[in-house]
Amino acid sequence: MDSESPSRSRVLRMATSLYQGAETVIRFALTFVLLGLLAALALAVWRGRPRVPSGAALVLDIKGDIVEELSARSARDVLRGAGGGTRQETSARDLIDALNAARDDRRIKALLLSLDDMDGAGVARLQDIRTALVNFKKSGKKVVAYADSYTQYPYYLASLADEIHMHPQGIVLIEGLARYRMYYREAIDKLGLEWHVFRVGEYKSAVEPFLLDGMSPEAREADLDWMGDIWRSYLADVAAARKKTPEELTALIENYVGRLEESGGDGGRLALKEKLVDKLSQRDELRKRMIELSGEDKKRKSFNRIGFREYLSALGDDRKKKGKGDAVAVIVAKGEILGGSQPAGTIGGDSTAALIRKARENEDVKAIVLRVDSPGGSAFASEVIRRELELVRNEKKPVVVSMGGVAASGGYWISTSSDEIWANPNTITGSIGIFGMFPNFGKALAKHLGIHVDGVGTTPLAGAFRPDRPLDARVAEGIQATINRGYEEFLERVAAARKMKKEDVDRIARGRVWSGADAHKIGLVDKLGGLEEAIASAARKAKLPGDHRVLYIQKDLSLKEKLLGSFTSRDGFLARLLAEEDGRPDSSVLRVIEQNLEEEAGRLASWNDPRGMYAHCLCEVP
Repeated sequence: MDSESPSRSRVLRMATSLYQGAETVIRFALTFVLLGLLAALALAVWRGRPRVPSGAALVLDIKGDIVEELSARSARDVLRGAGGGTRQETSARDLIDALNAARDDRRIKALLLSLDDMDGAGVARLQDIRTALVNFKKSGKKVVAYADSYTQYPYYLASLADEIHMHPQGIVLIEGLARYRMYYREAIDKLGLEWHVFRVGEYKSAVEPFLLDGMSPEAREADLDWMGDIWRSYLADVAAARKKTPEELTALIENYVGRLEESGGDGGRLALKEKLVDKLSQRDELRKRMIELSGEDKKRKSFNRIGFREYLSALGDDRKKKGKGDAVAVIVAKGEILGGSQPAGTIGGDSTAALIRKARENEDVKAIVLRVDSPGGSAFASEVIRRELELVRNEKKPVVVSMGGVAASGGYWISTSSDEIWANPNTITGSIGIFGMFPNFGKALAKHLGIHVDGVGTTPLAGAFRPDRPLDARVAEGIQATINRGYEEFLERVAAARKMKKEDVDRIARGRVWSGADAHKIGLVDKLGGLEEAIASAARKAKLPGDHRVLYIQKDLSLKEKLLGSFTSRDGFLARLLAEEDGRPDSSVLRVIEQNLEEEAGRLASWNDPRGMYAHCLCEVP
């Protein structure tokens, strides 16, 4: 044994040296990344503002999802994003500001919509951008769209272009709207789990995956209703832009496979024949066309251009100088509603209330517009935000709500304390209902692992909420009573805000989701229109002059968040540095299942309502 001790000692020393060496390499790598971040920031400061070349084409290179407010990014997000784990985002406000500024900017001669990397948005949000595009076209400047292929949402914007170009091997694929979810009832039974669900409202379908193996008739009816409204709006807008009728476009979509077979499987030729695109162009042919419109940049060996992010940077503070004197404050409430303080680009009961309080205490702010883009979440956090808006109104400052793509359940709760509610006809709203869930794993532990739980408590409530113990029937009754009371409170809030009887609200509530157009008909919203109309209405209510300011109130980013944002937002250098060139997301069936379960588990893990009571619709359309 003694003779082996020196060998063990040497192995231990070698292992320690290897560990220390690895630690040094990791520290060096992290230091290199940090120095890169600082160097990029210093270089950006040294270069100053970009210059807008004369006669340039403005390029709207839309990447990822179009959102109301960009999410704060952590270093972990950036690293995950390099491998495809985090979706890219483009700010709707940035796109609209760039279009509005370029419309009257003599240096901008044309517009190119580059749509290959665009993902989702929702028709309601796209319509605000579409309005800005329509206004831009009034300047007489040419609008060109290009993509290798077009999917549904990018094509919605492209349809407005004077010239739609597509690669000859491309395809225009307009599918329609769909909402499919995984249902877990049979799996829950097989695993021996007990999933206690408490809800009010037969249309409150957010919890159905834990109760059923498919949609309820009520959910099917409601979903087809509001999706039908949005789809008809999409068809009408695209058909009008392409000088077709909605019926012609519908016939093409419903018979697409047959039409594609008639074209020999050539999607590009079919799109050209059906006048969905104007020209099939290779990329060099598009460059040649853009050089005709905006001149040649001989240094780049391409057309004279500037990206919209660089264009906004070139505008600098001029972009934010909208009027003078008294202001209308705009606060964005985007994402799920969670308790406490949440990062920028999300809704926190405390952090969003703090933004509202900041606007309320600002003497220059005479009115507030709350831009809501949320499917809801914590009922408690929703009430914290609603109360803060009530304090604003108590000080005689008007509050106007502008609903974006979705403002349902908790998103509607926070909208009730307002002087006026505006919604897009395609907004998803309503879903006035409450639910709570309590899973129990006791039987599953005993069945699969042989683990049993036993003990004593001094009262019936002691240990009653352990997920490894059966839920006492009396406790379940108490939870349902709390849920019922939450629903009654929701009805009371809506009835008071909308000047309706509570029983009349109940008839249109019960968890049912409505389109903005239908919500307007039944009295849940006051006006149909976008953010700009809501801002103008708030200014009128505050009796502000025409040259009033528009002030966006946002959560301040930390230095680390600013560094990460500035380093990753434009060119994604760090993501490209870390990503493998041949990396592709795994689209296998198992990966799809895994992603769905990860999303569901992540959502449940983030919910933090102190009473376990949620006003959430889970009703976004991808």
